[in-house]
Amino acid sequence: MKKFLLTLLAIVATVTVASAARDKVSRDVTDLPKEAQITLSRHFPKAGVSHIKIEKHTFGGTEYDVILVNGTEVEFDSDGKWTEIDCGHNAVPAALIMKPIRDYVAKNYKGLNIVKISVERSKYEVELSNGLDLDFSRSGEFLRIDD
Repeated sequence: MKKFLLTLLAIVATVTVASAARDKVSRDVTDLPKEAQITLSRHFPKAGVSHIKIEKHTFGGTEYDVILVNGTEVEFDSDGKWTEIDCGHNAVPAALIMKPIRDYVAKNYKGLNIVKISVERSKYEVELSNGLDLDFSRSGEFLRIDD
């Protein structure tokens, strides 16, 4: 059993090191998929790119973590679709948030901004400027306040 665990540990370590070696850091926006380039130029035109971390996964797929000079972080998938936008204390550009979510927050949380949004397999997670986390379905219906 000990040999099996040591072998398994060695395999995991090798895969981790090999995966890390495939990661790349860049400042060149052209390293991003076209859709990601368009999103950045359209919604963050004045914020330059500080750096881009490109993570190539062992079993396929690539993730792009873009840090803008103003501190905003935008994560993109292999196709260049955003998966998370974190604007710190600033509002996420409204055009990047589906209308039902924008409308719900405007109606129920007047004066608060969405400062972070992420999309997952079955839902959107939204963080408001007061720190409150809300979950929405993929169609934009309010699900619950997240603890």
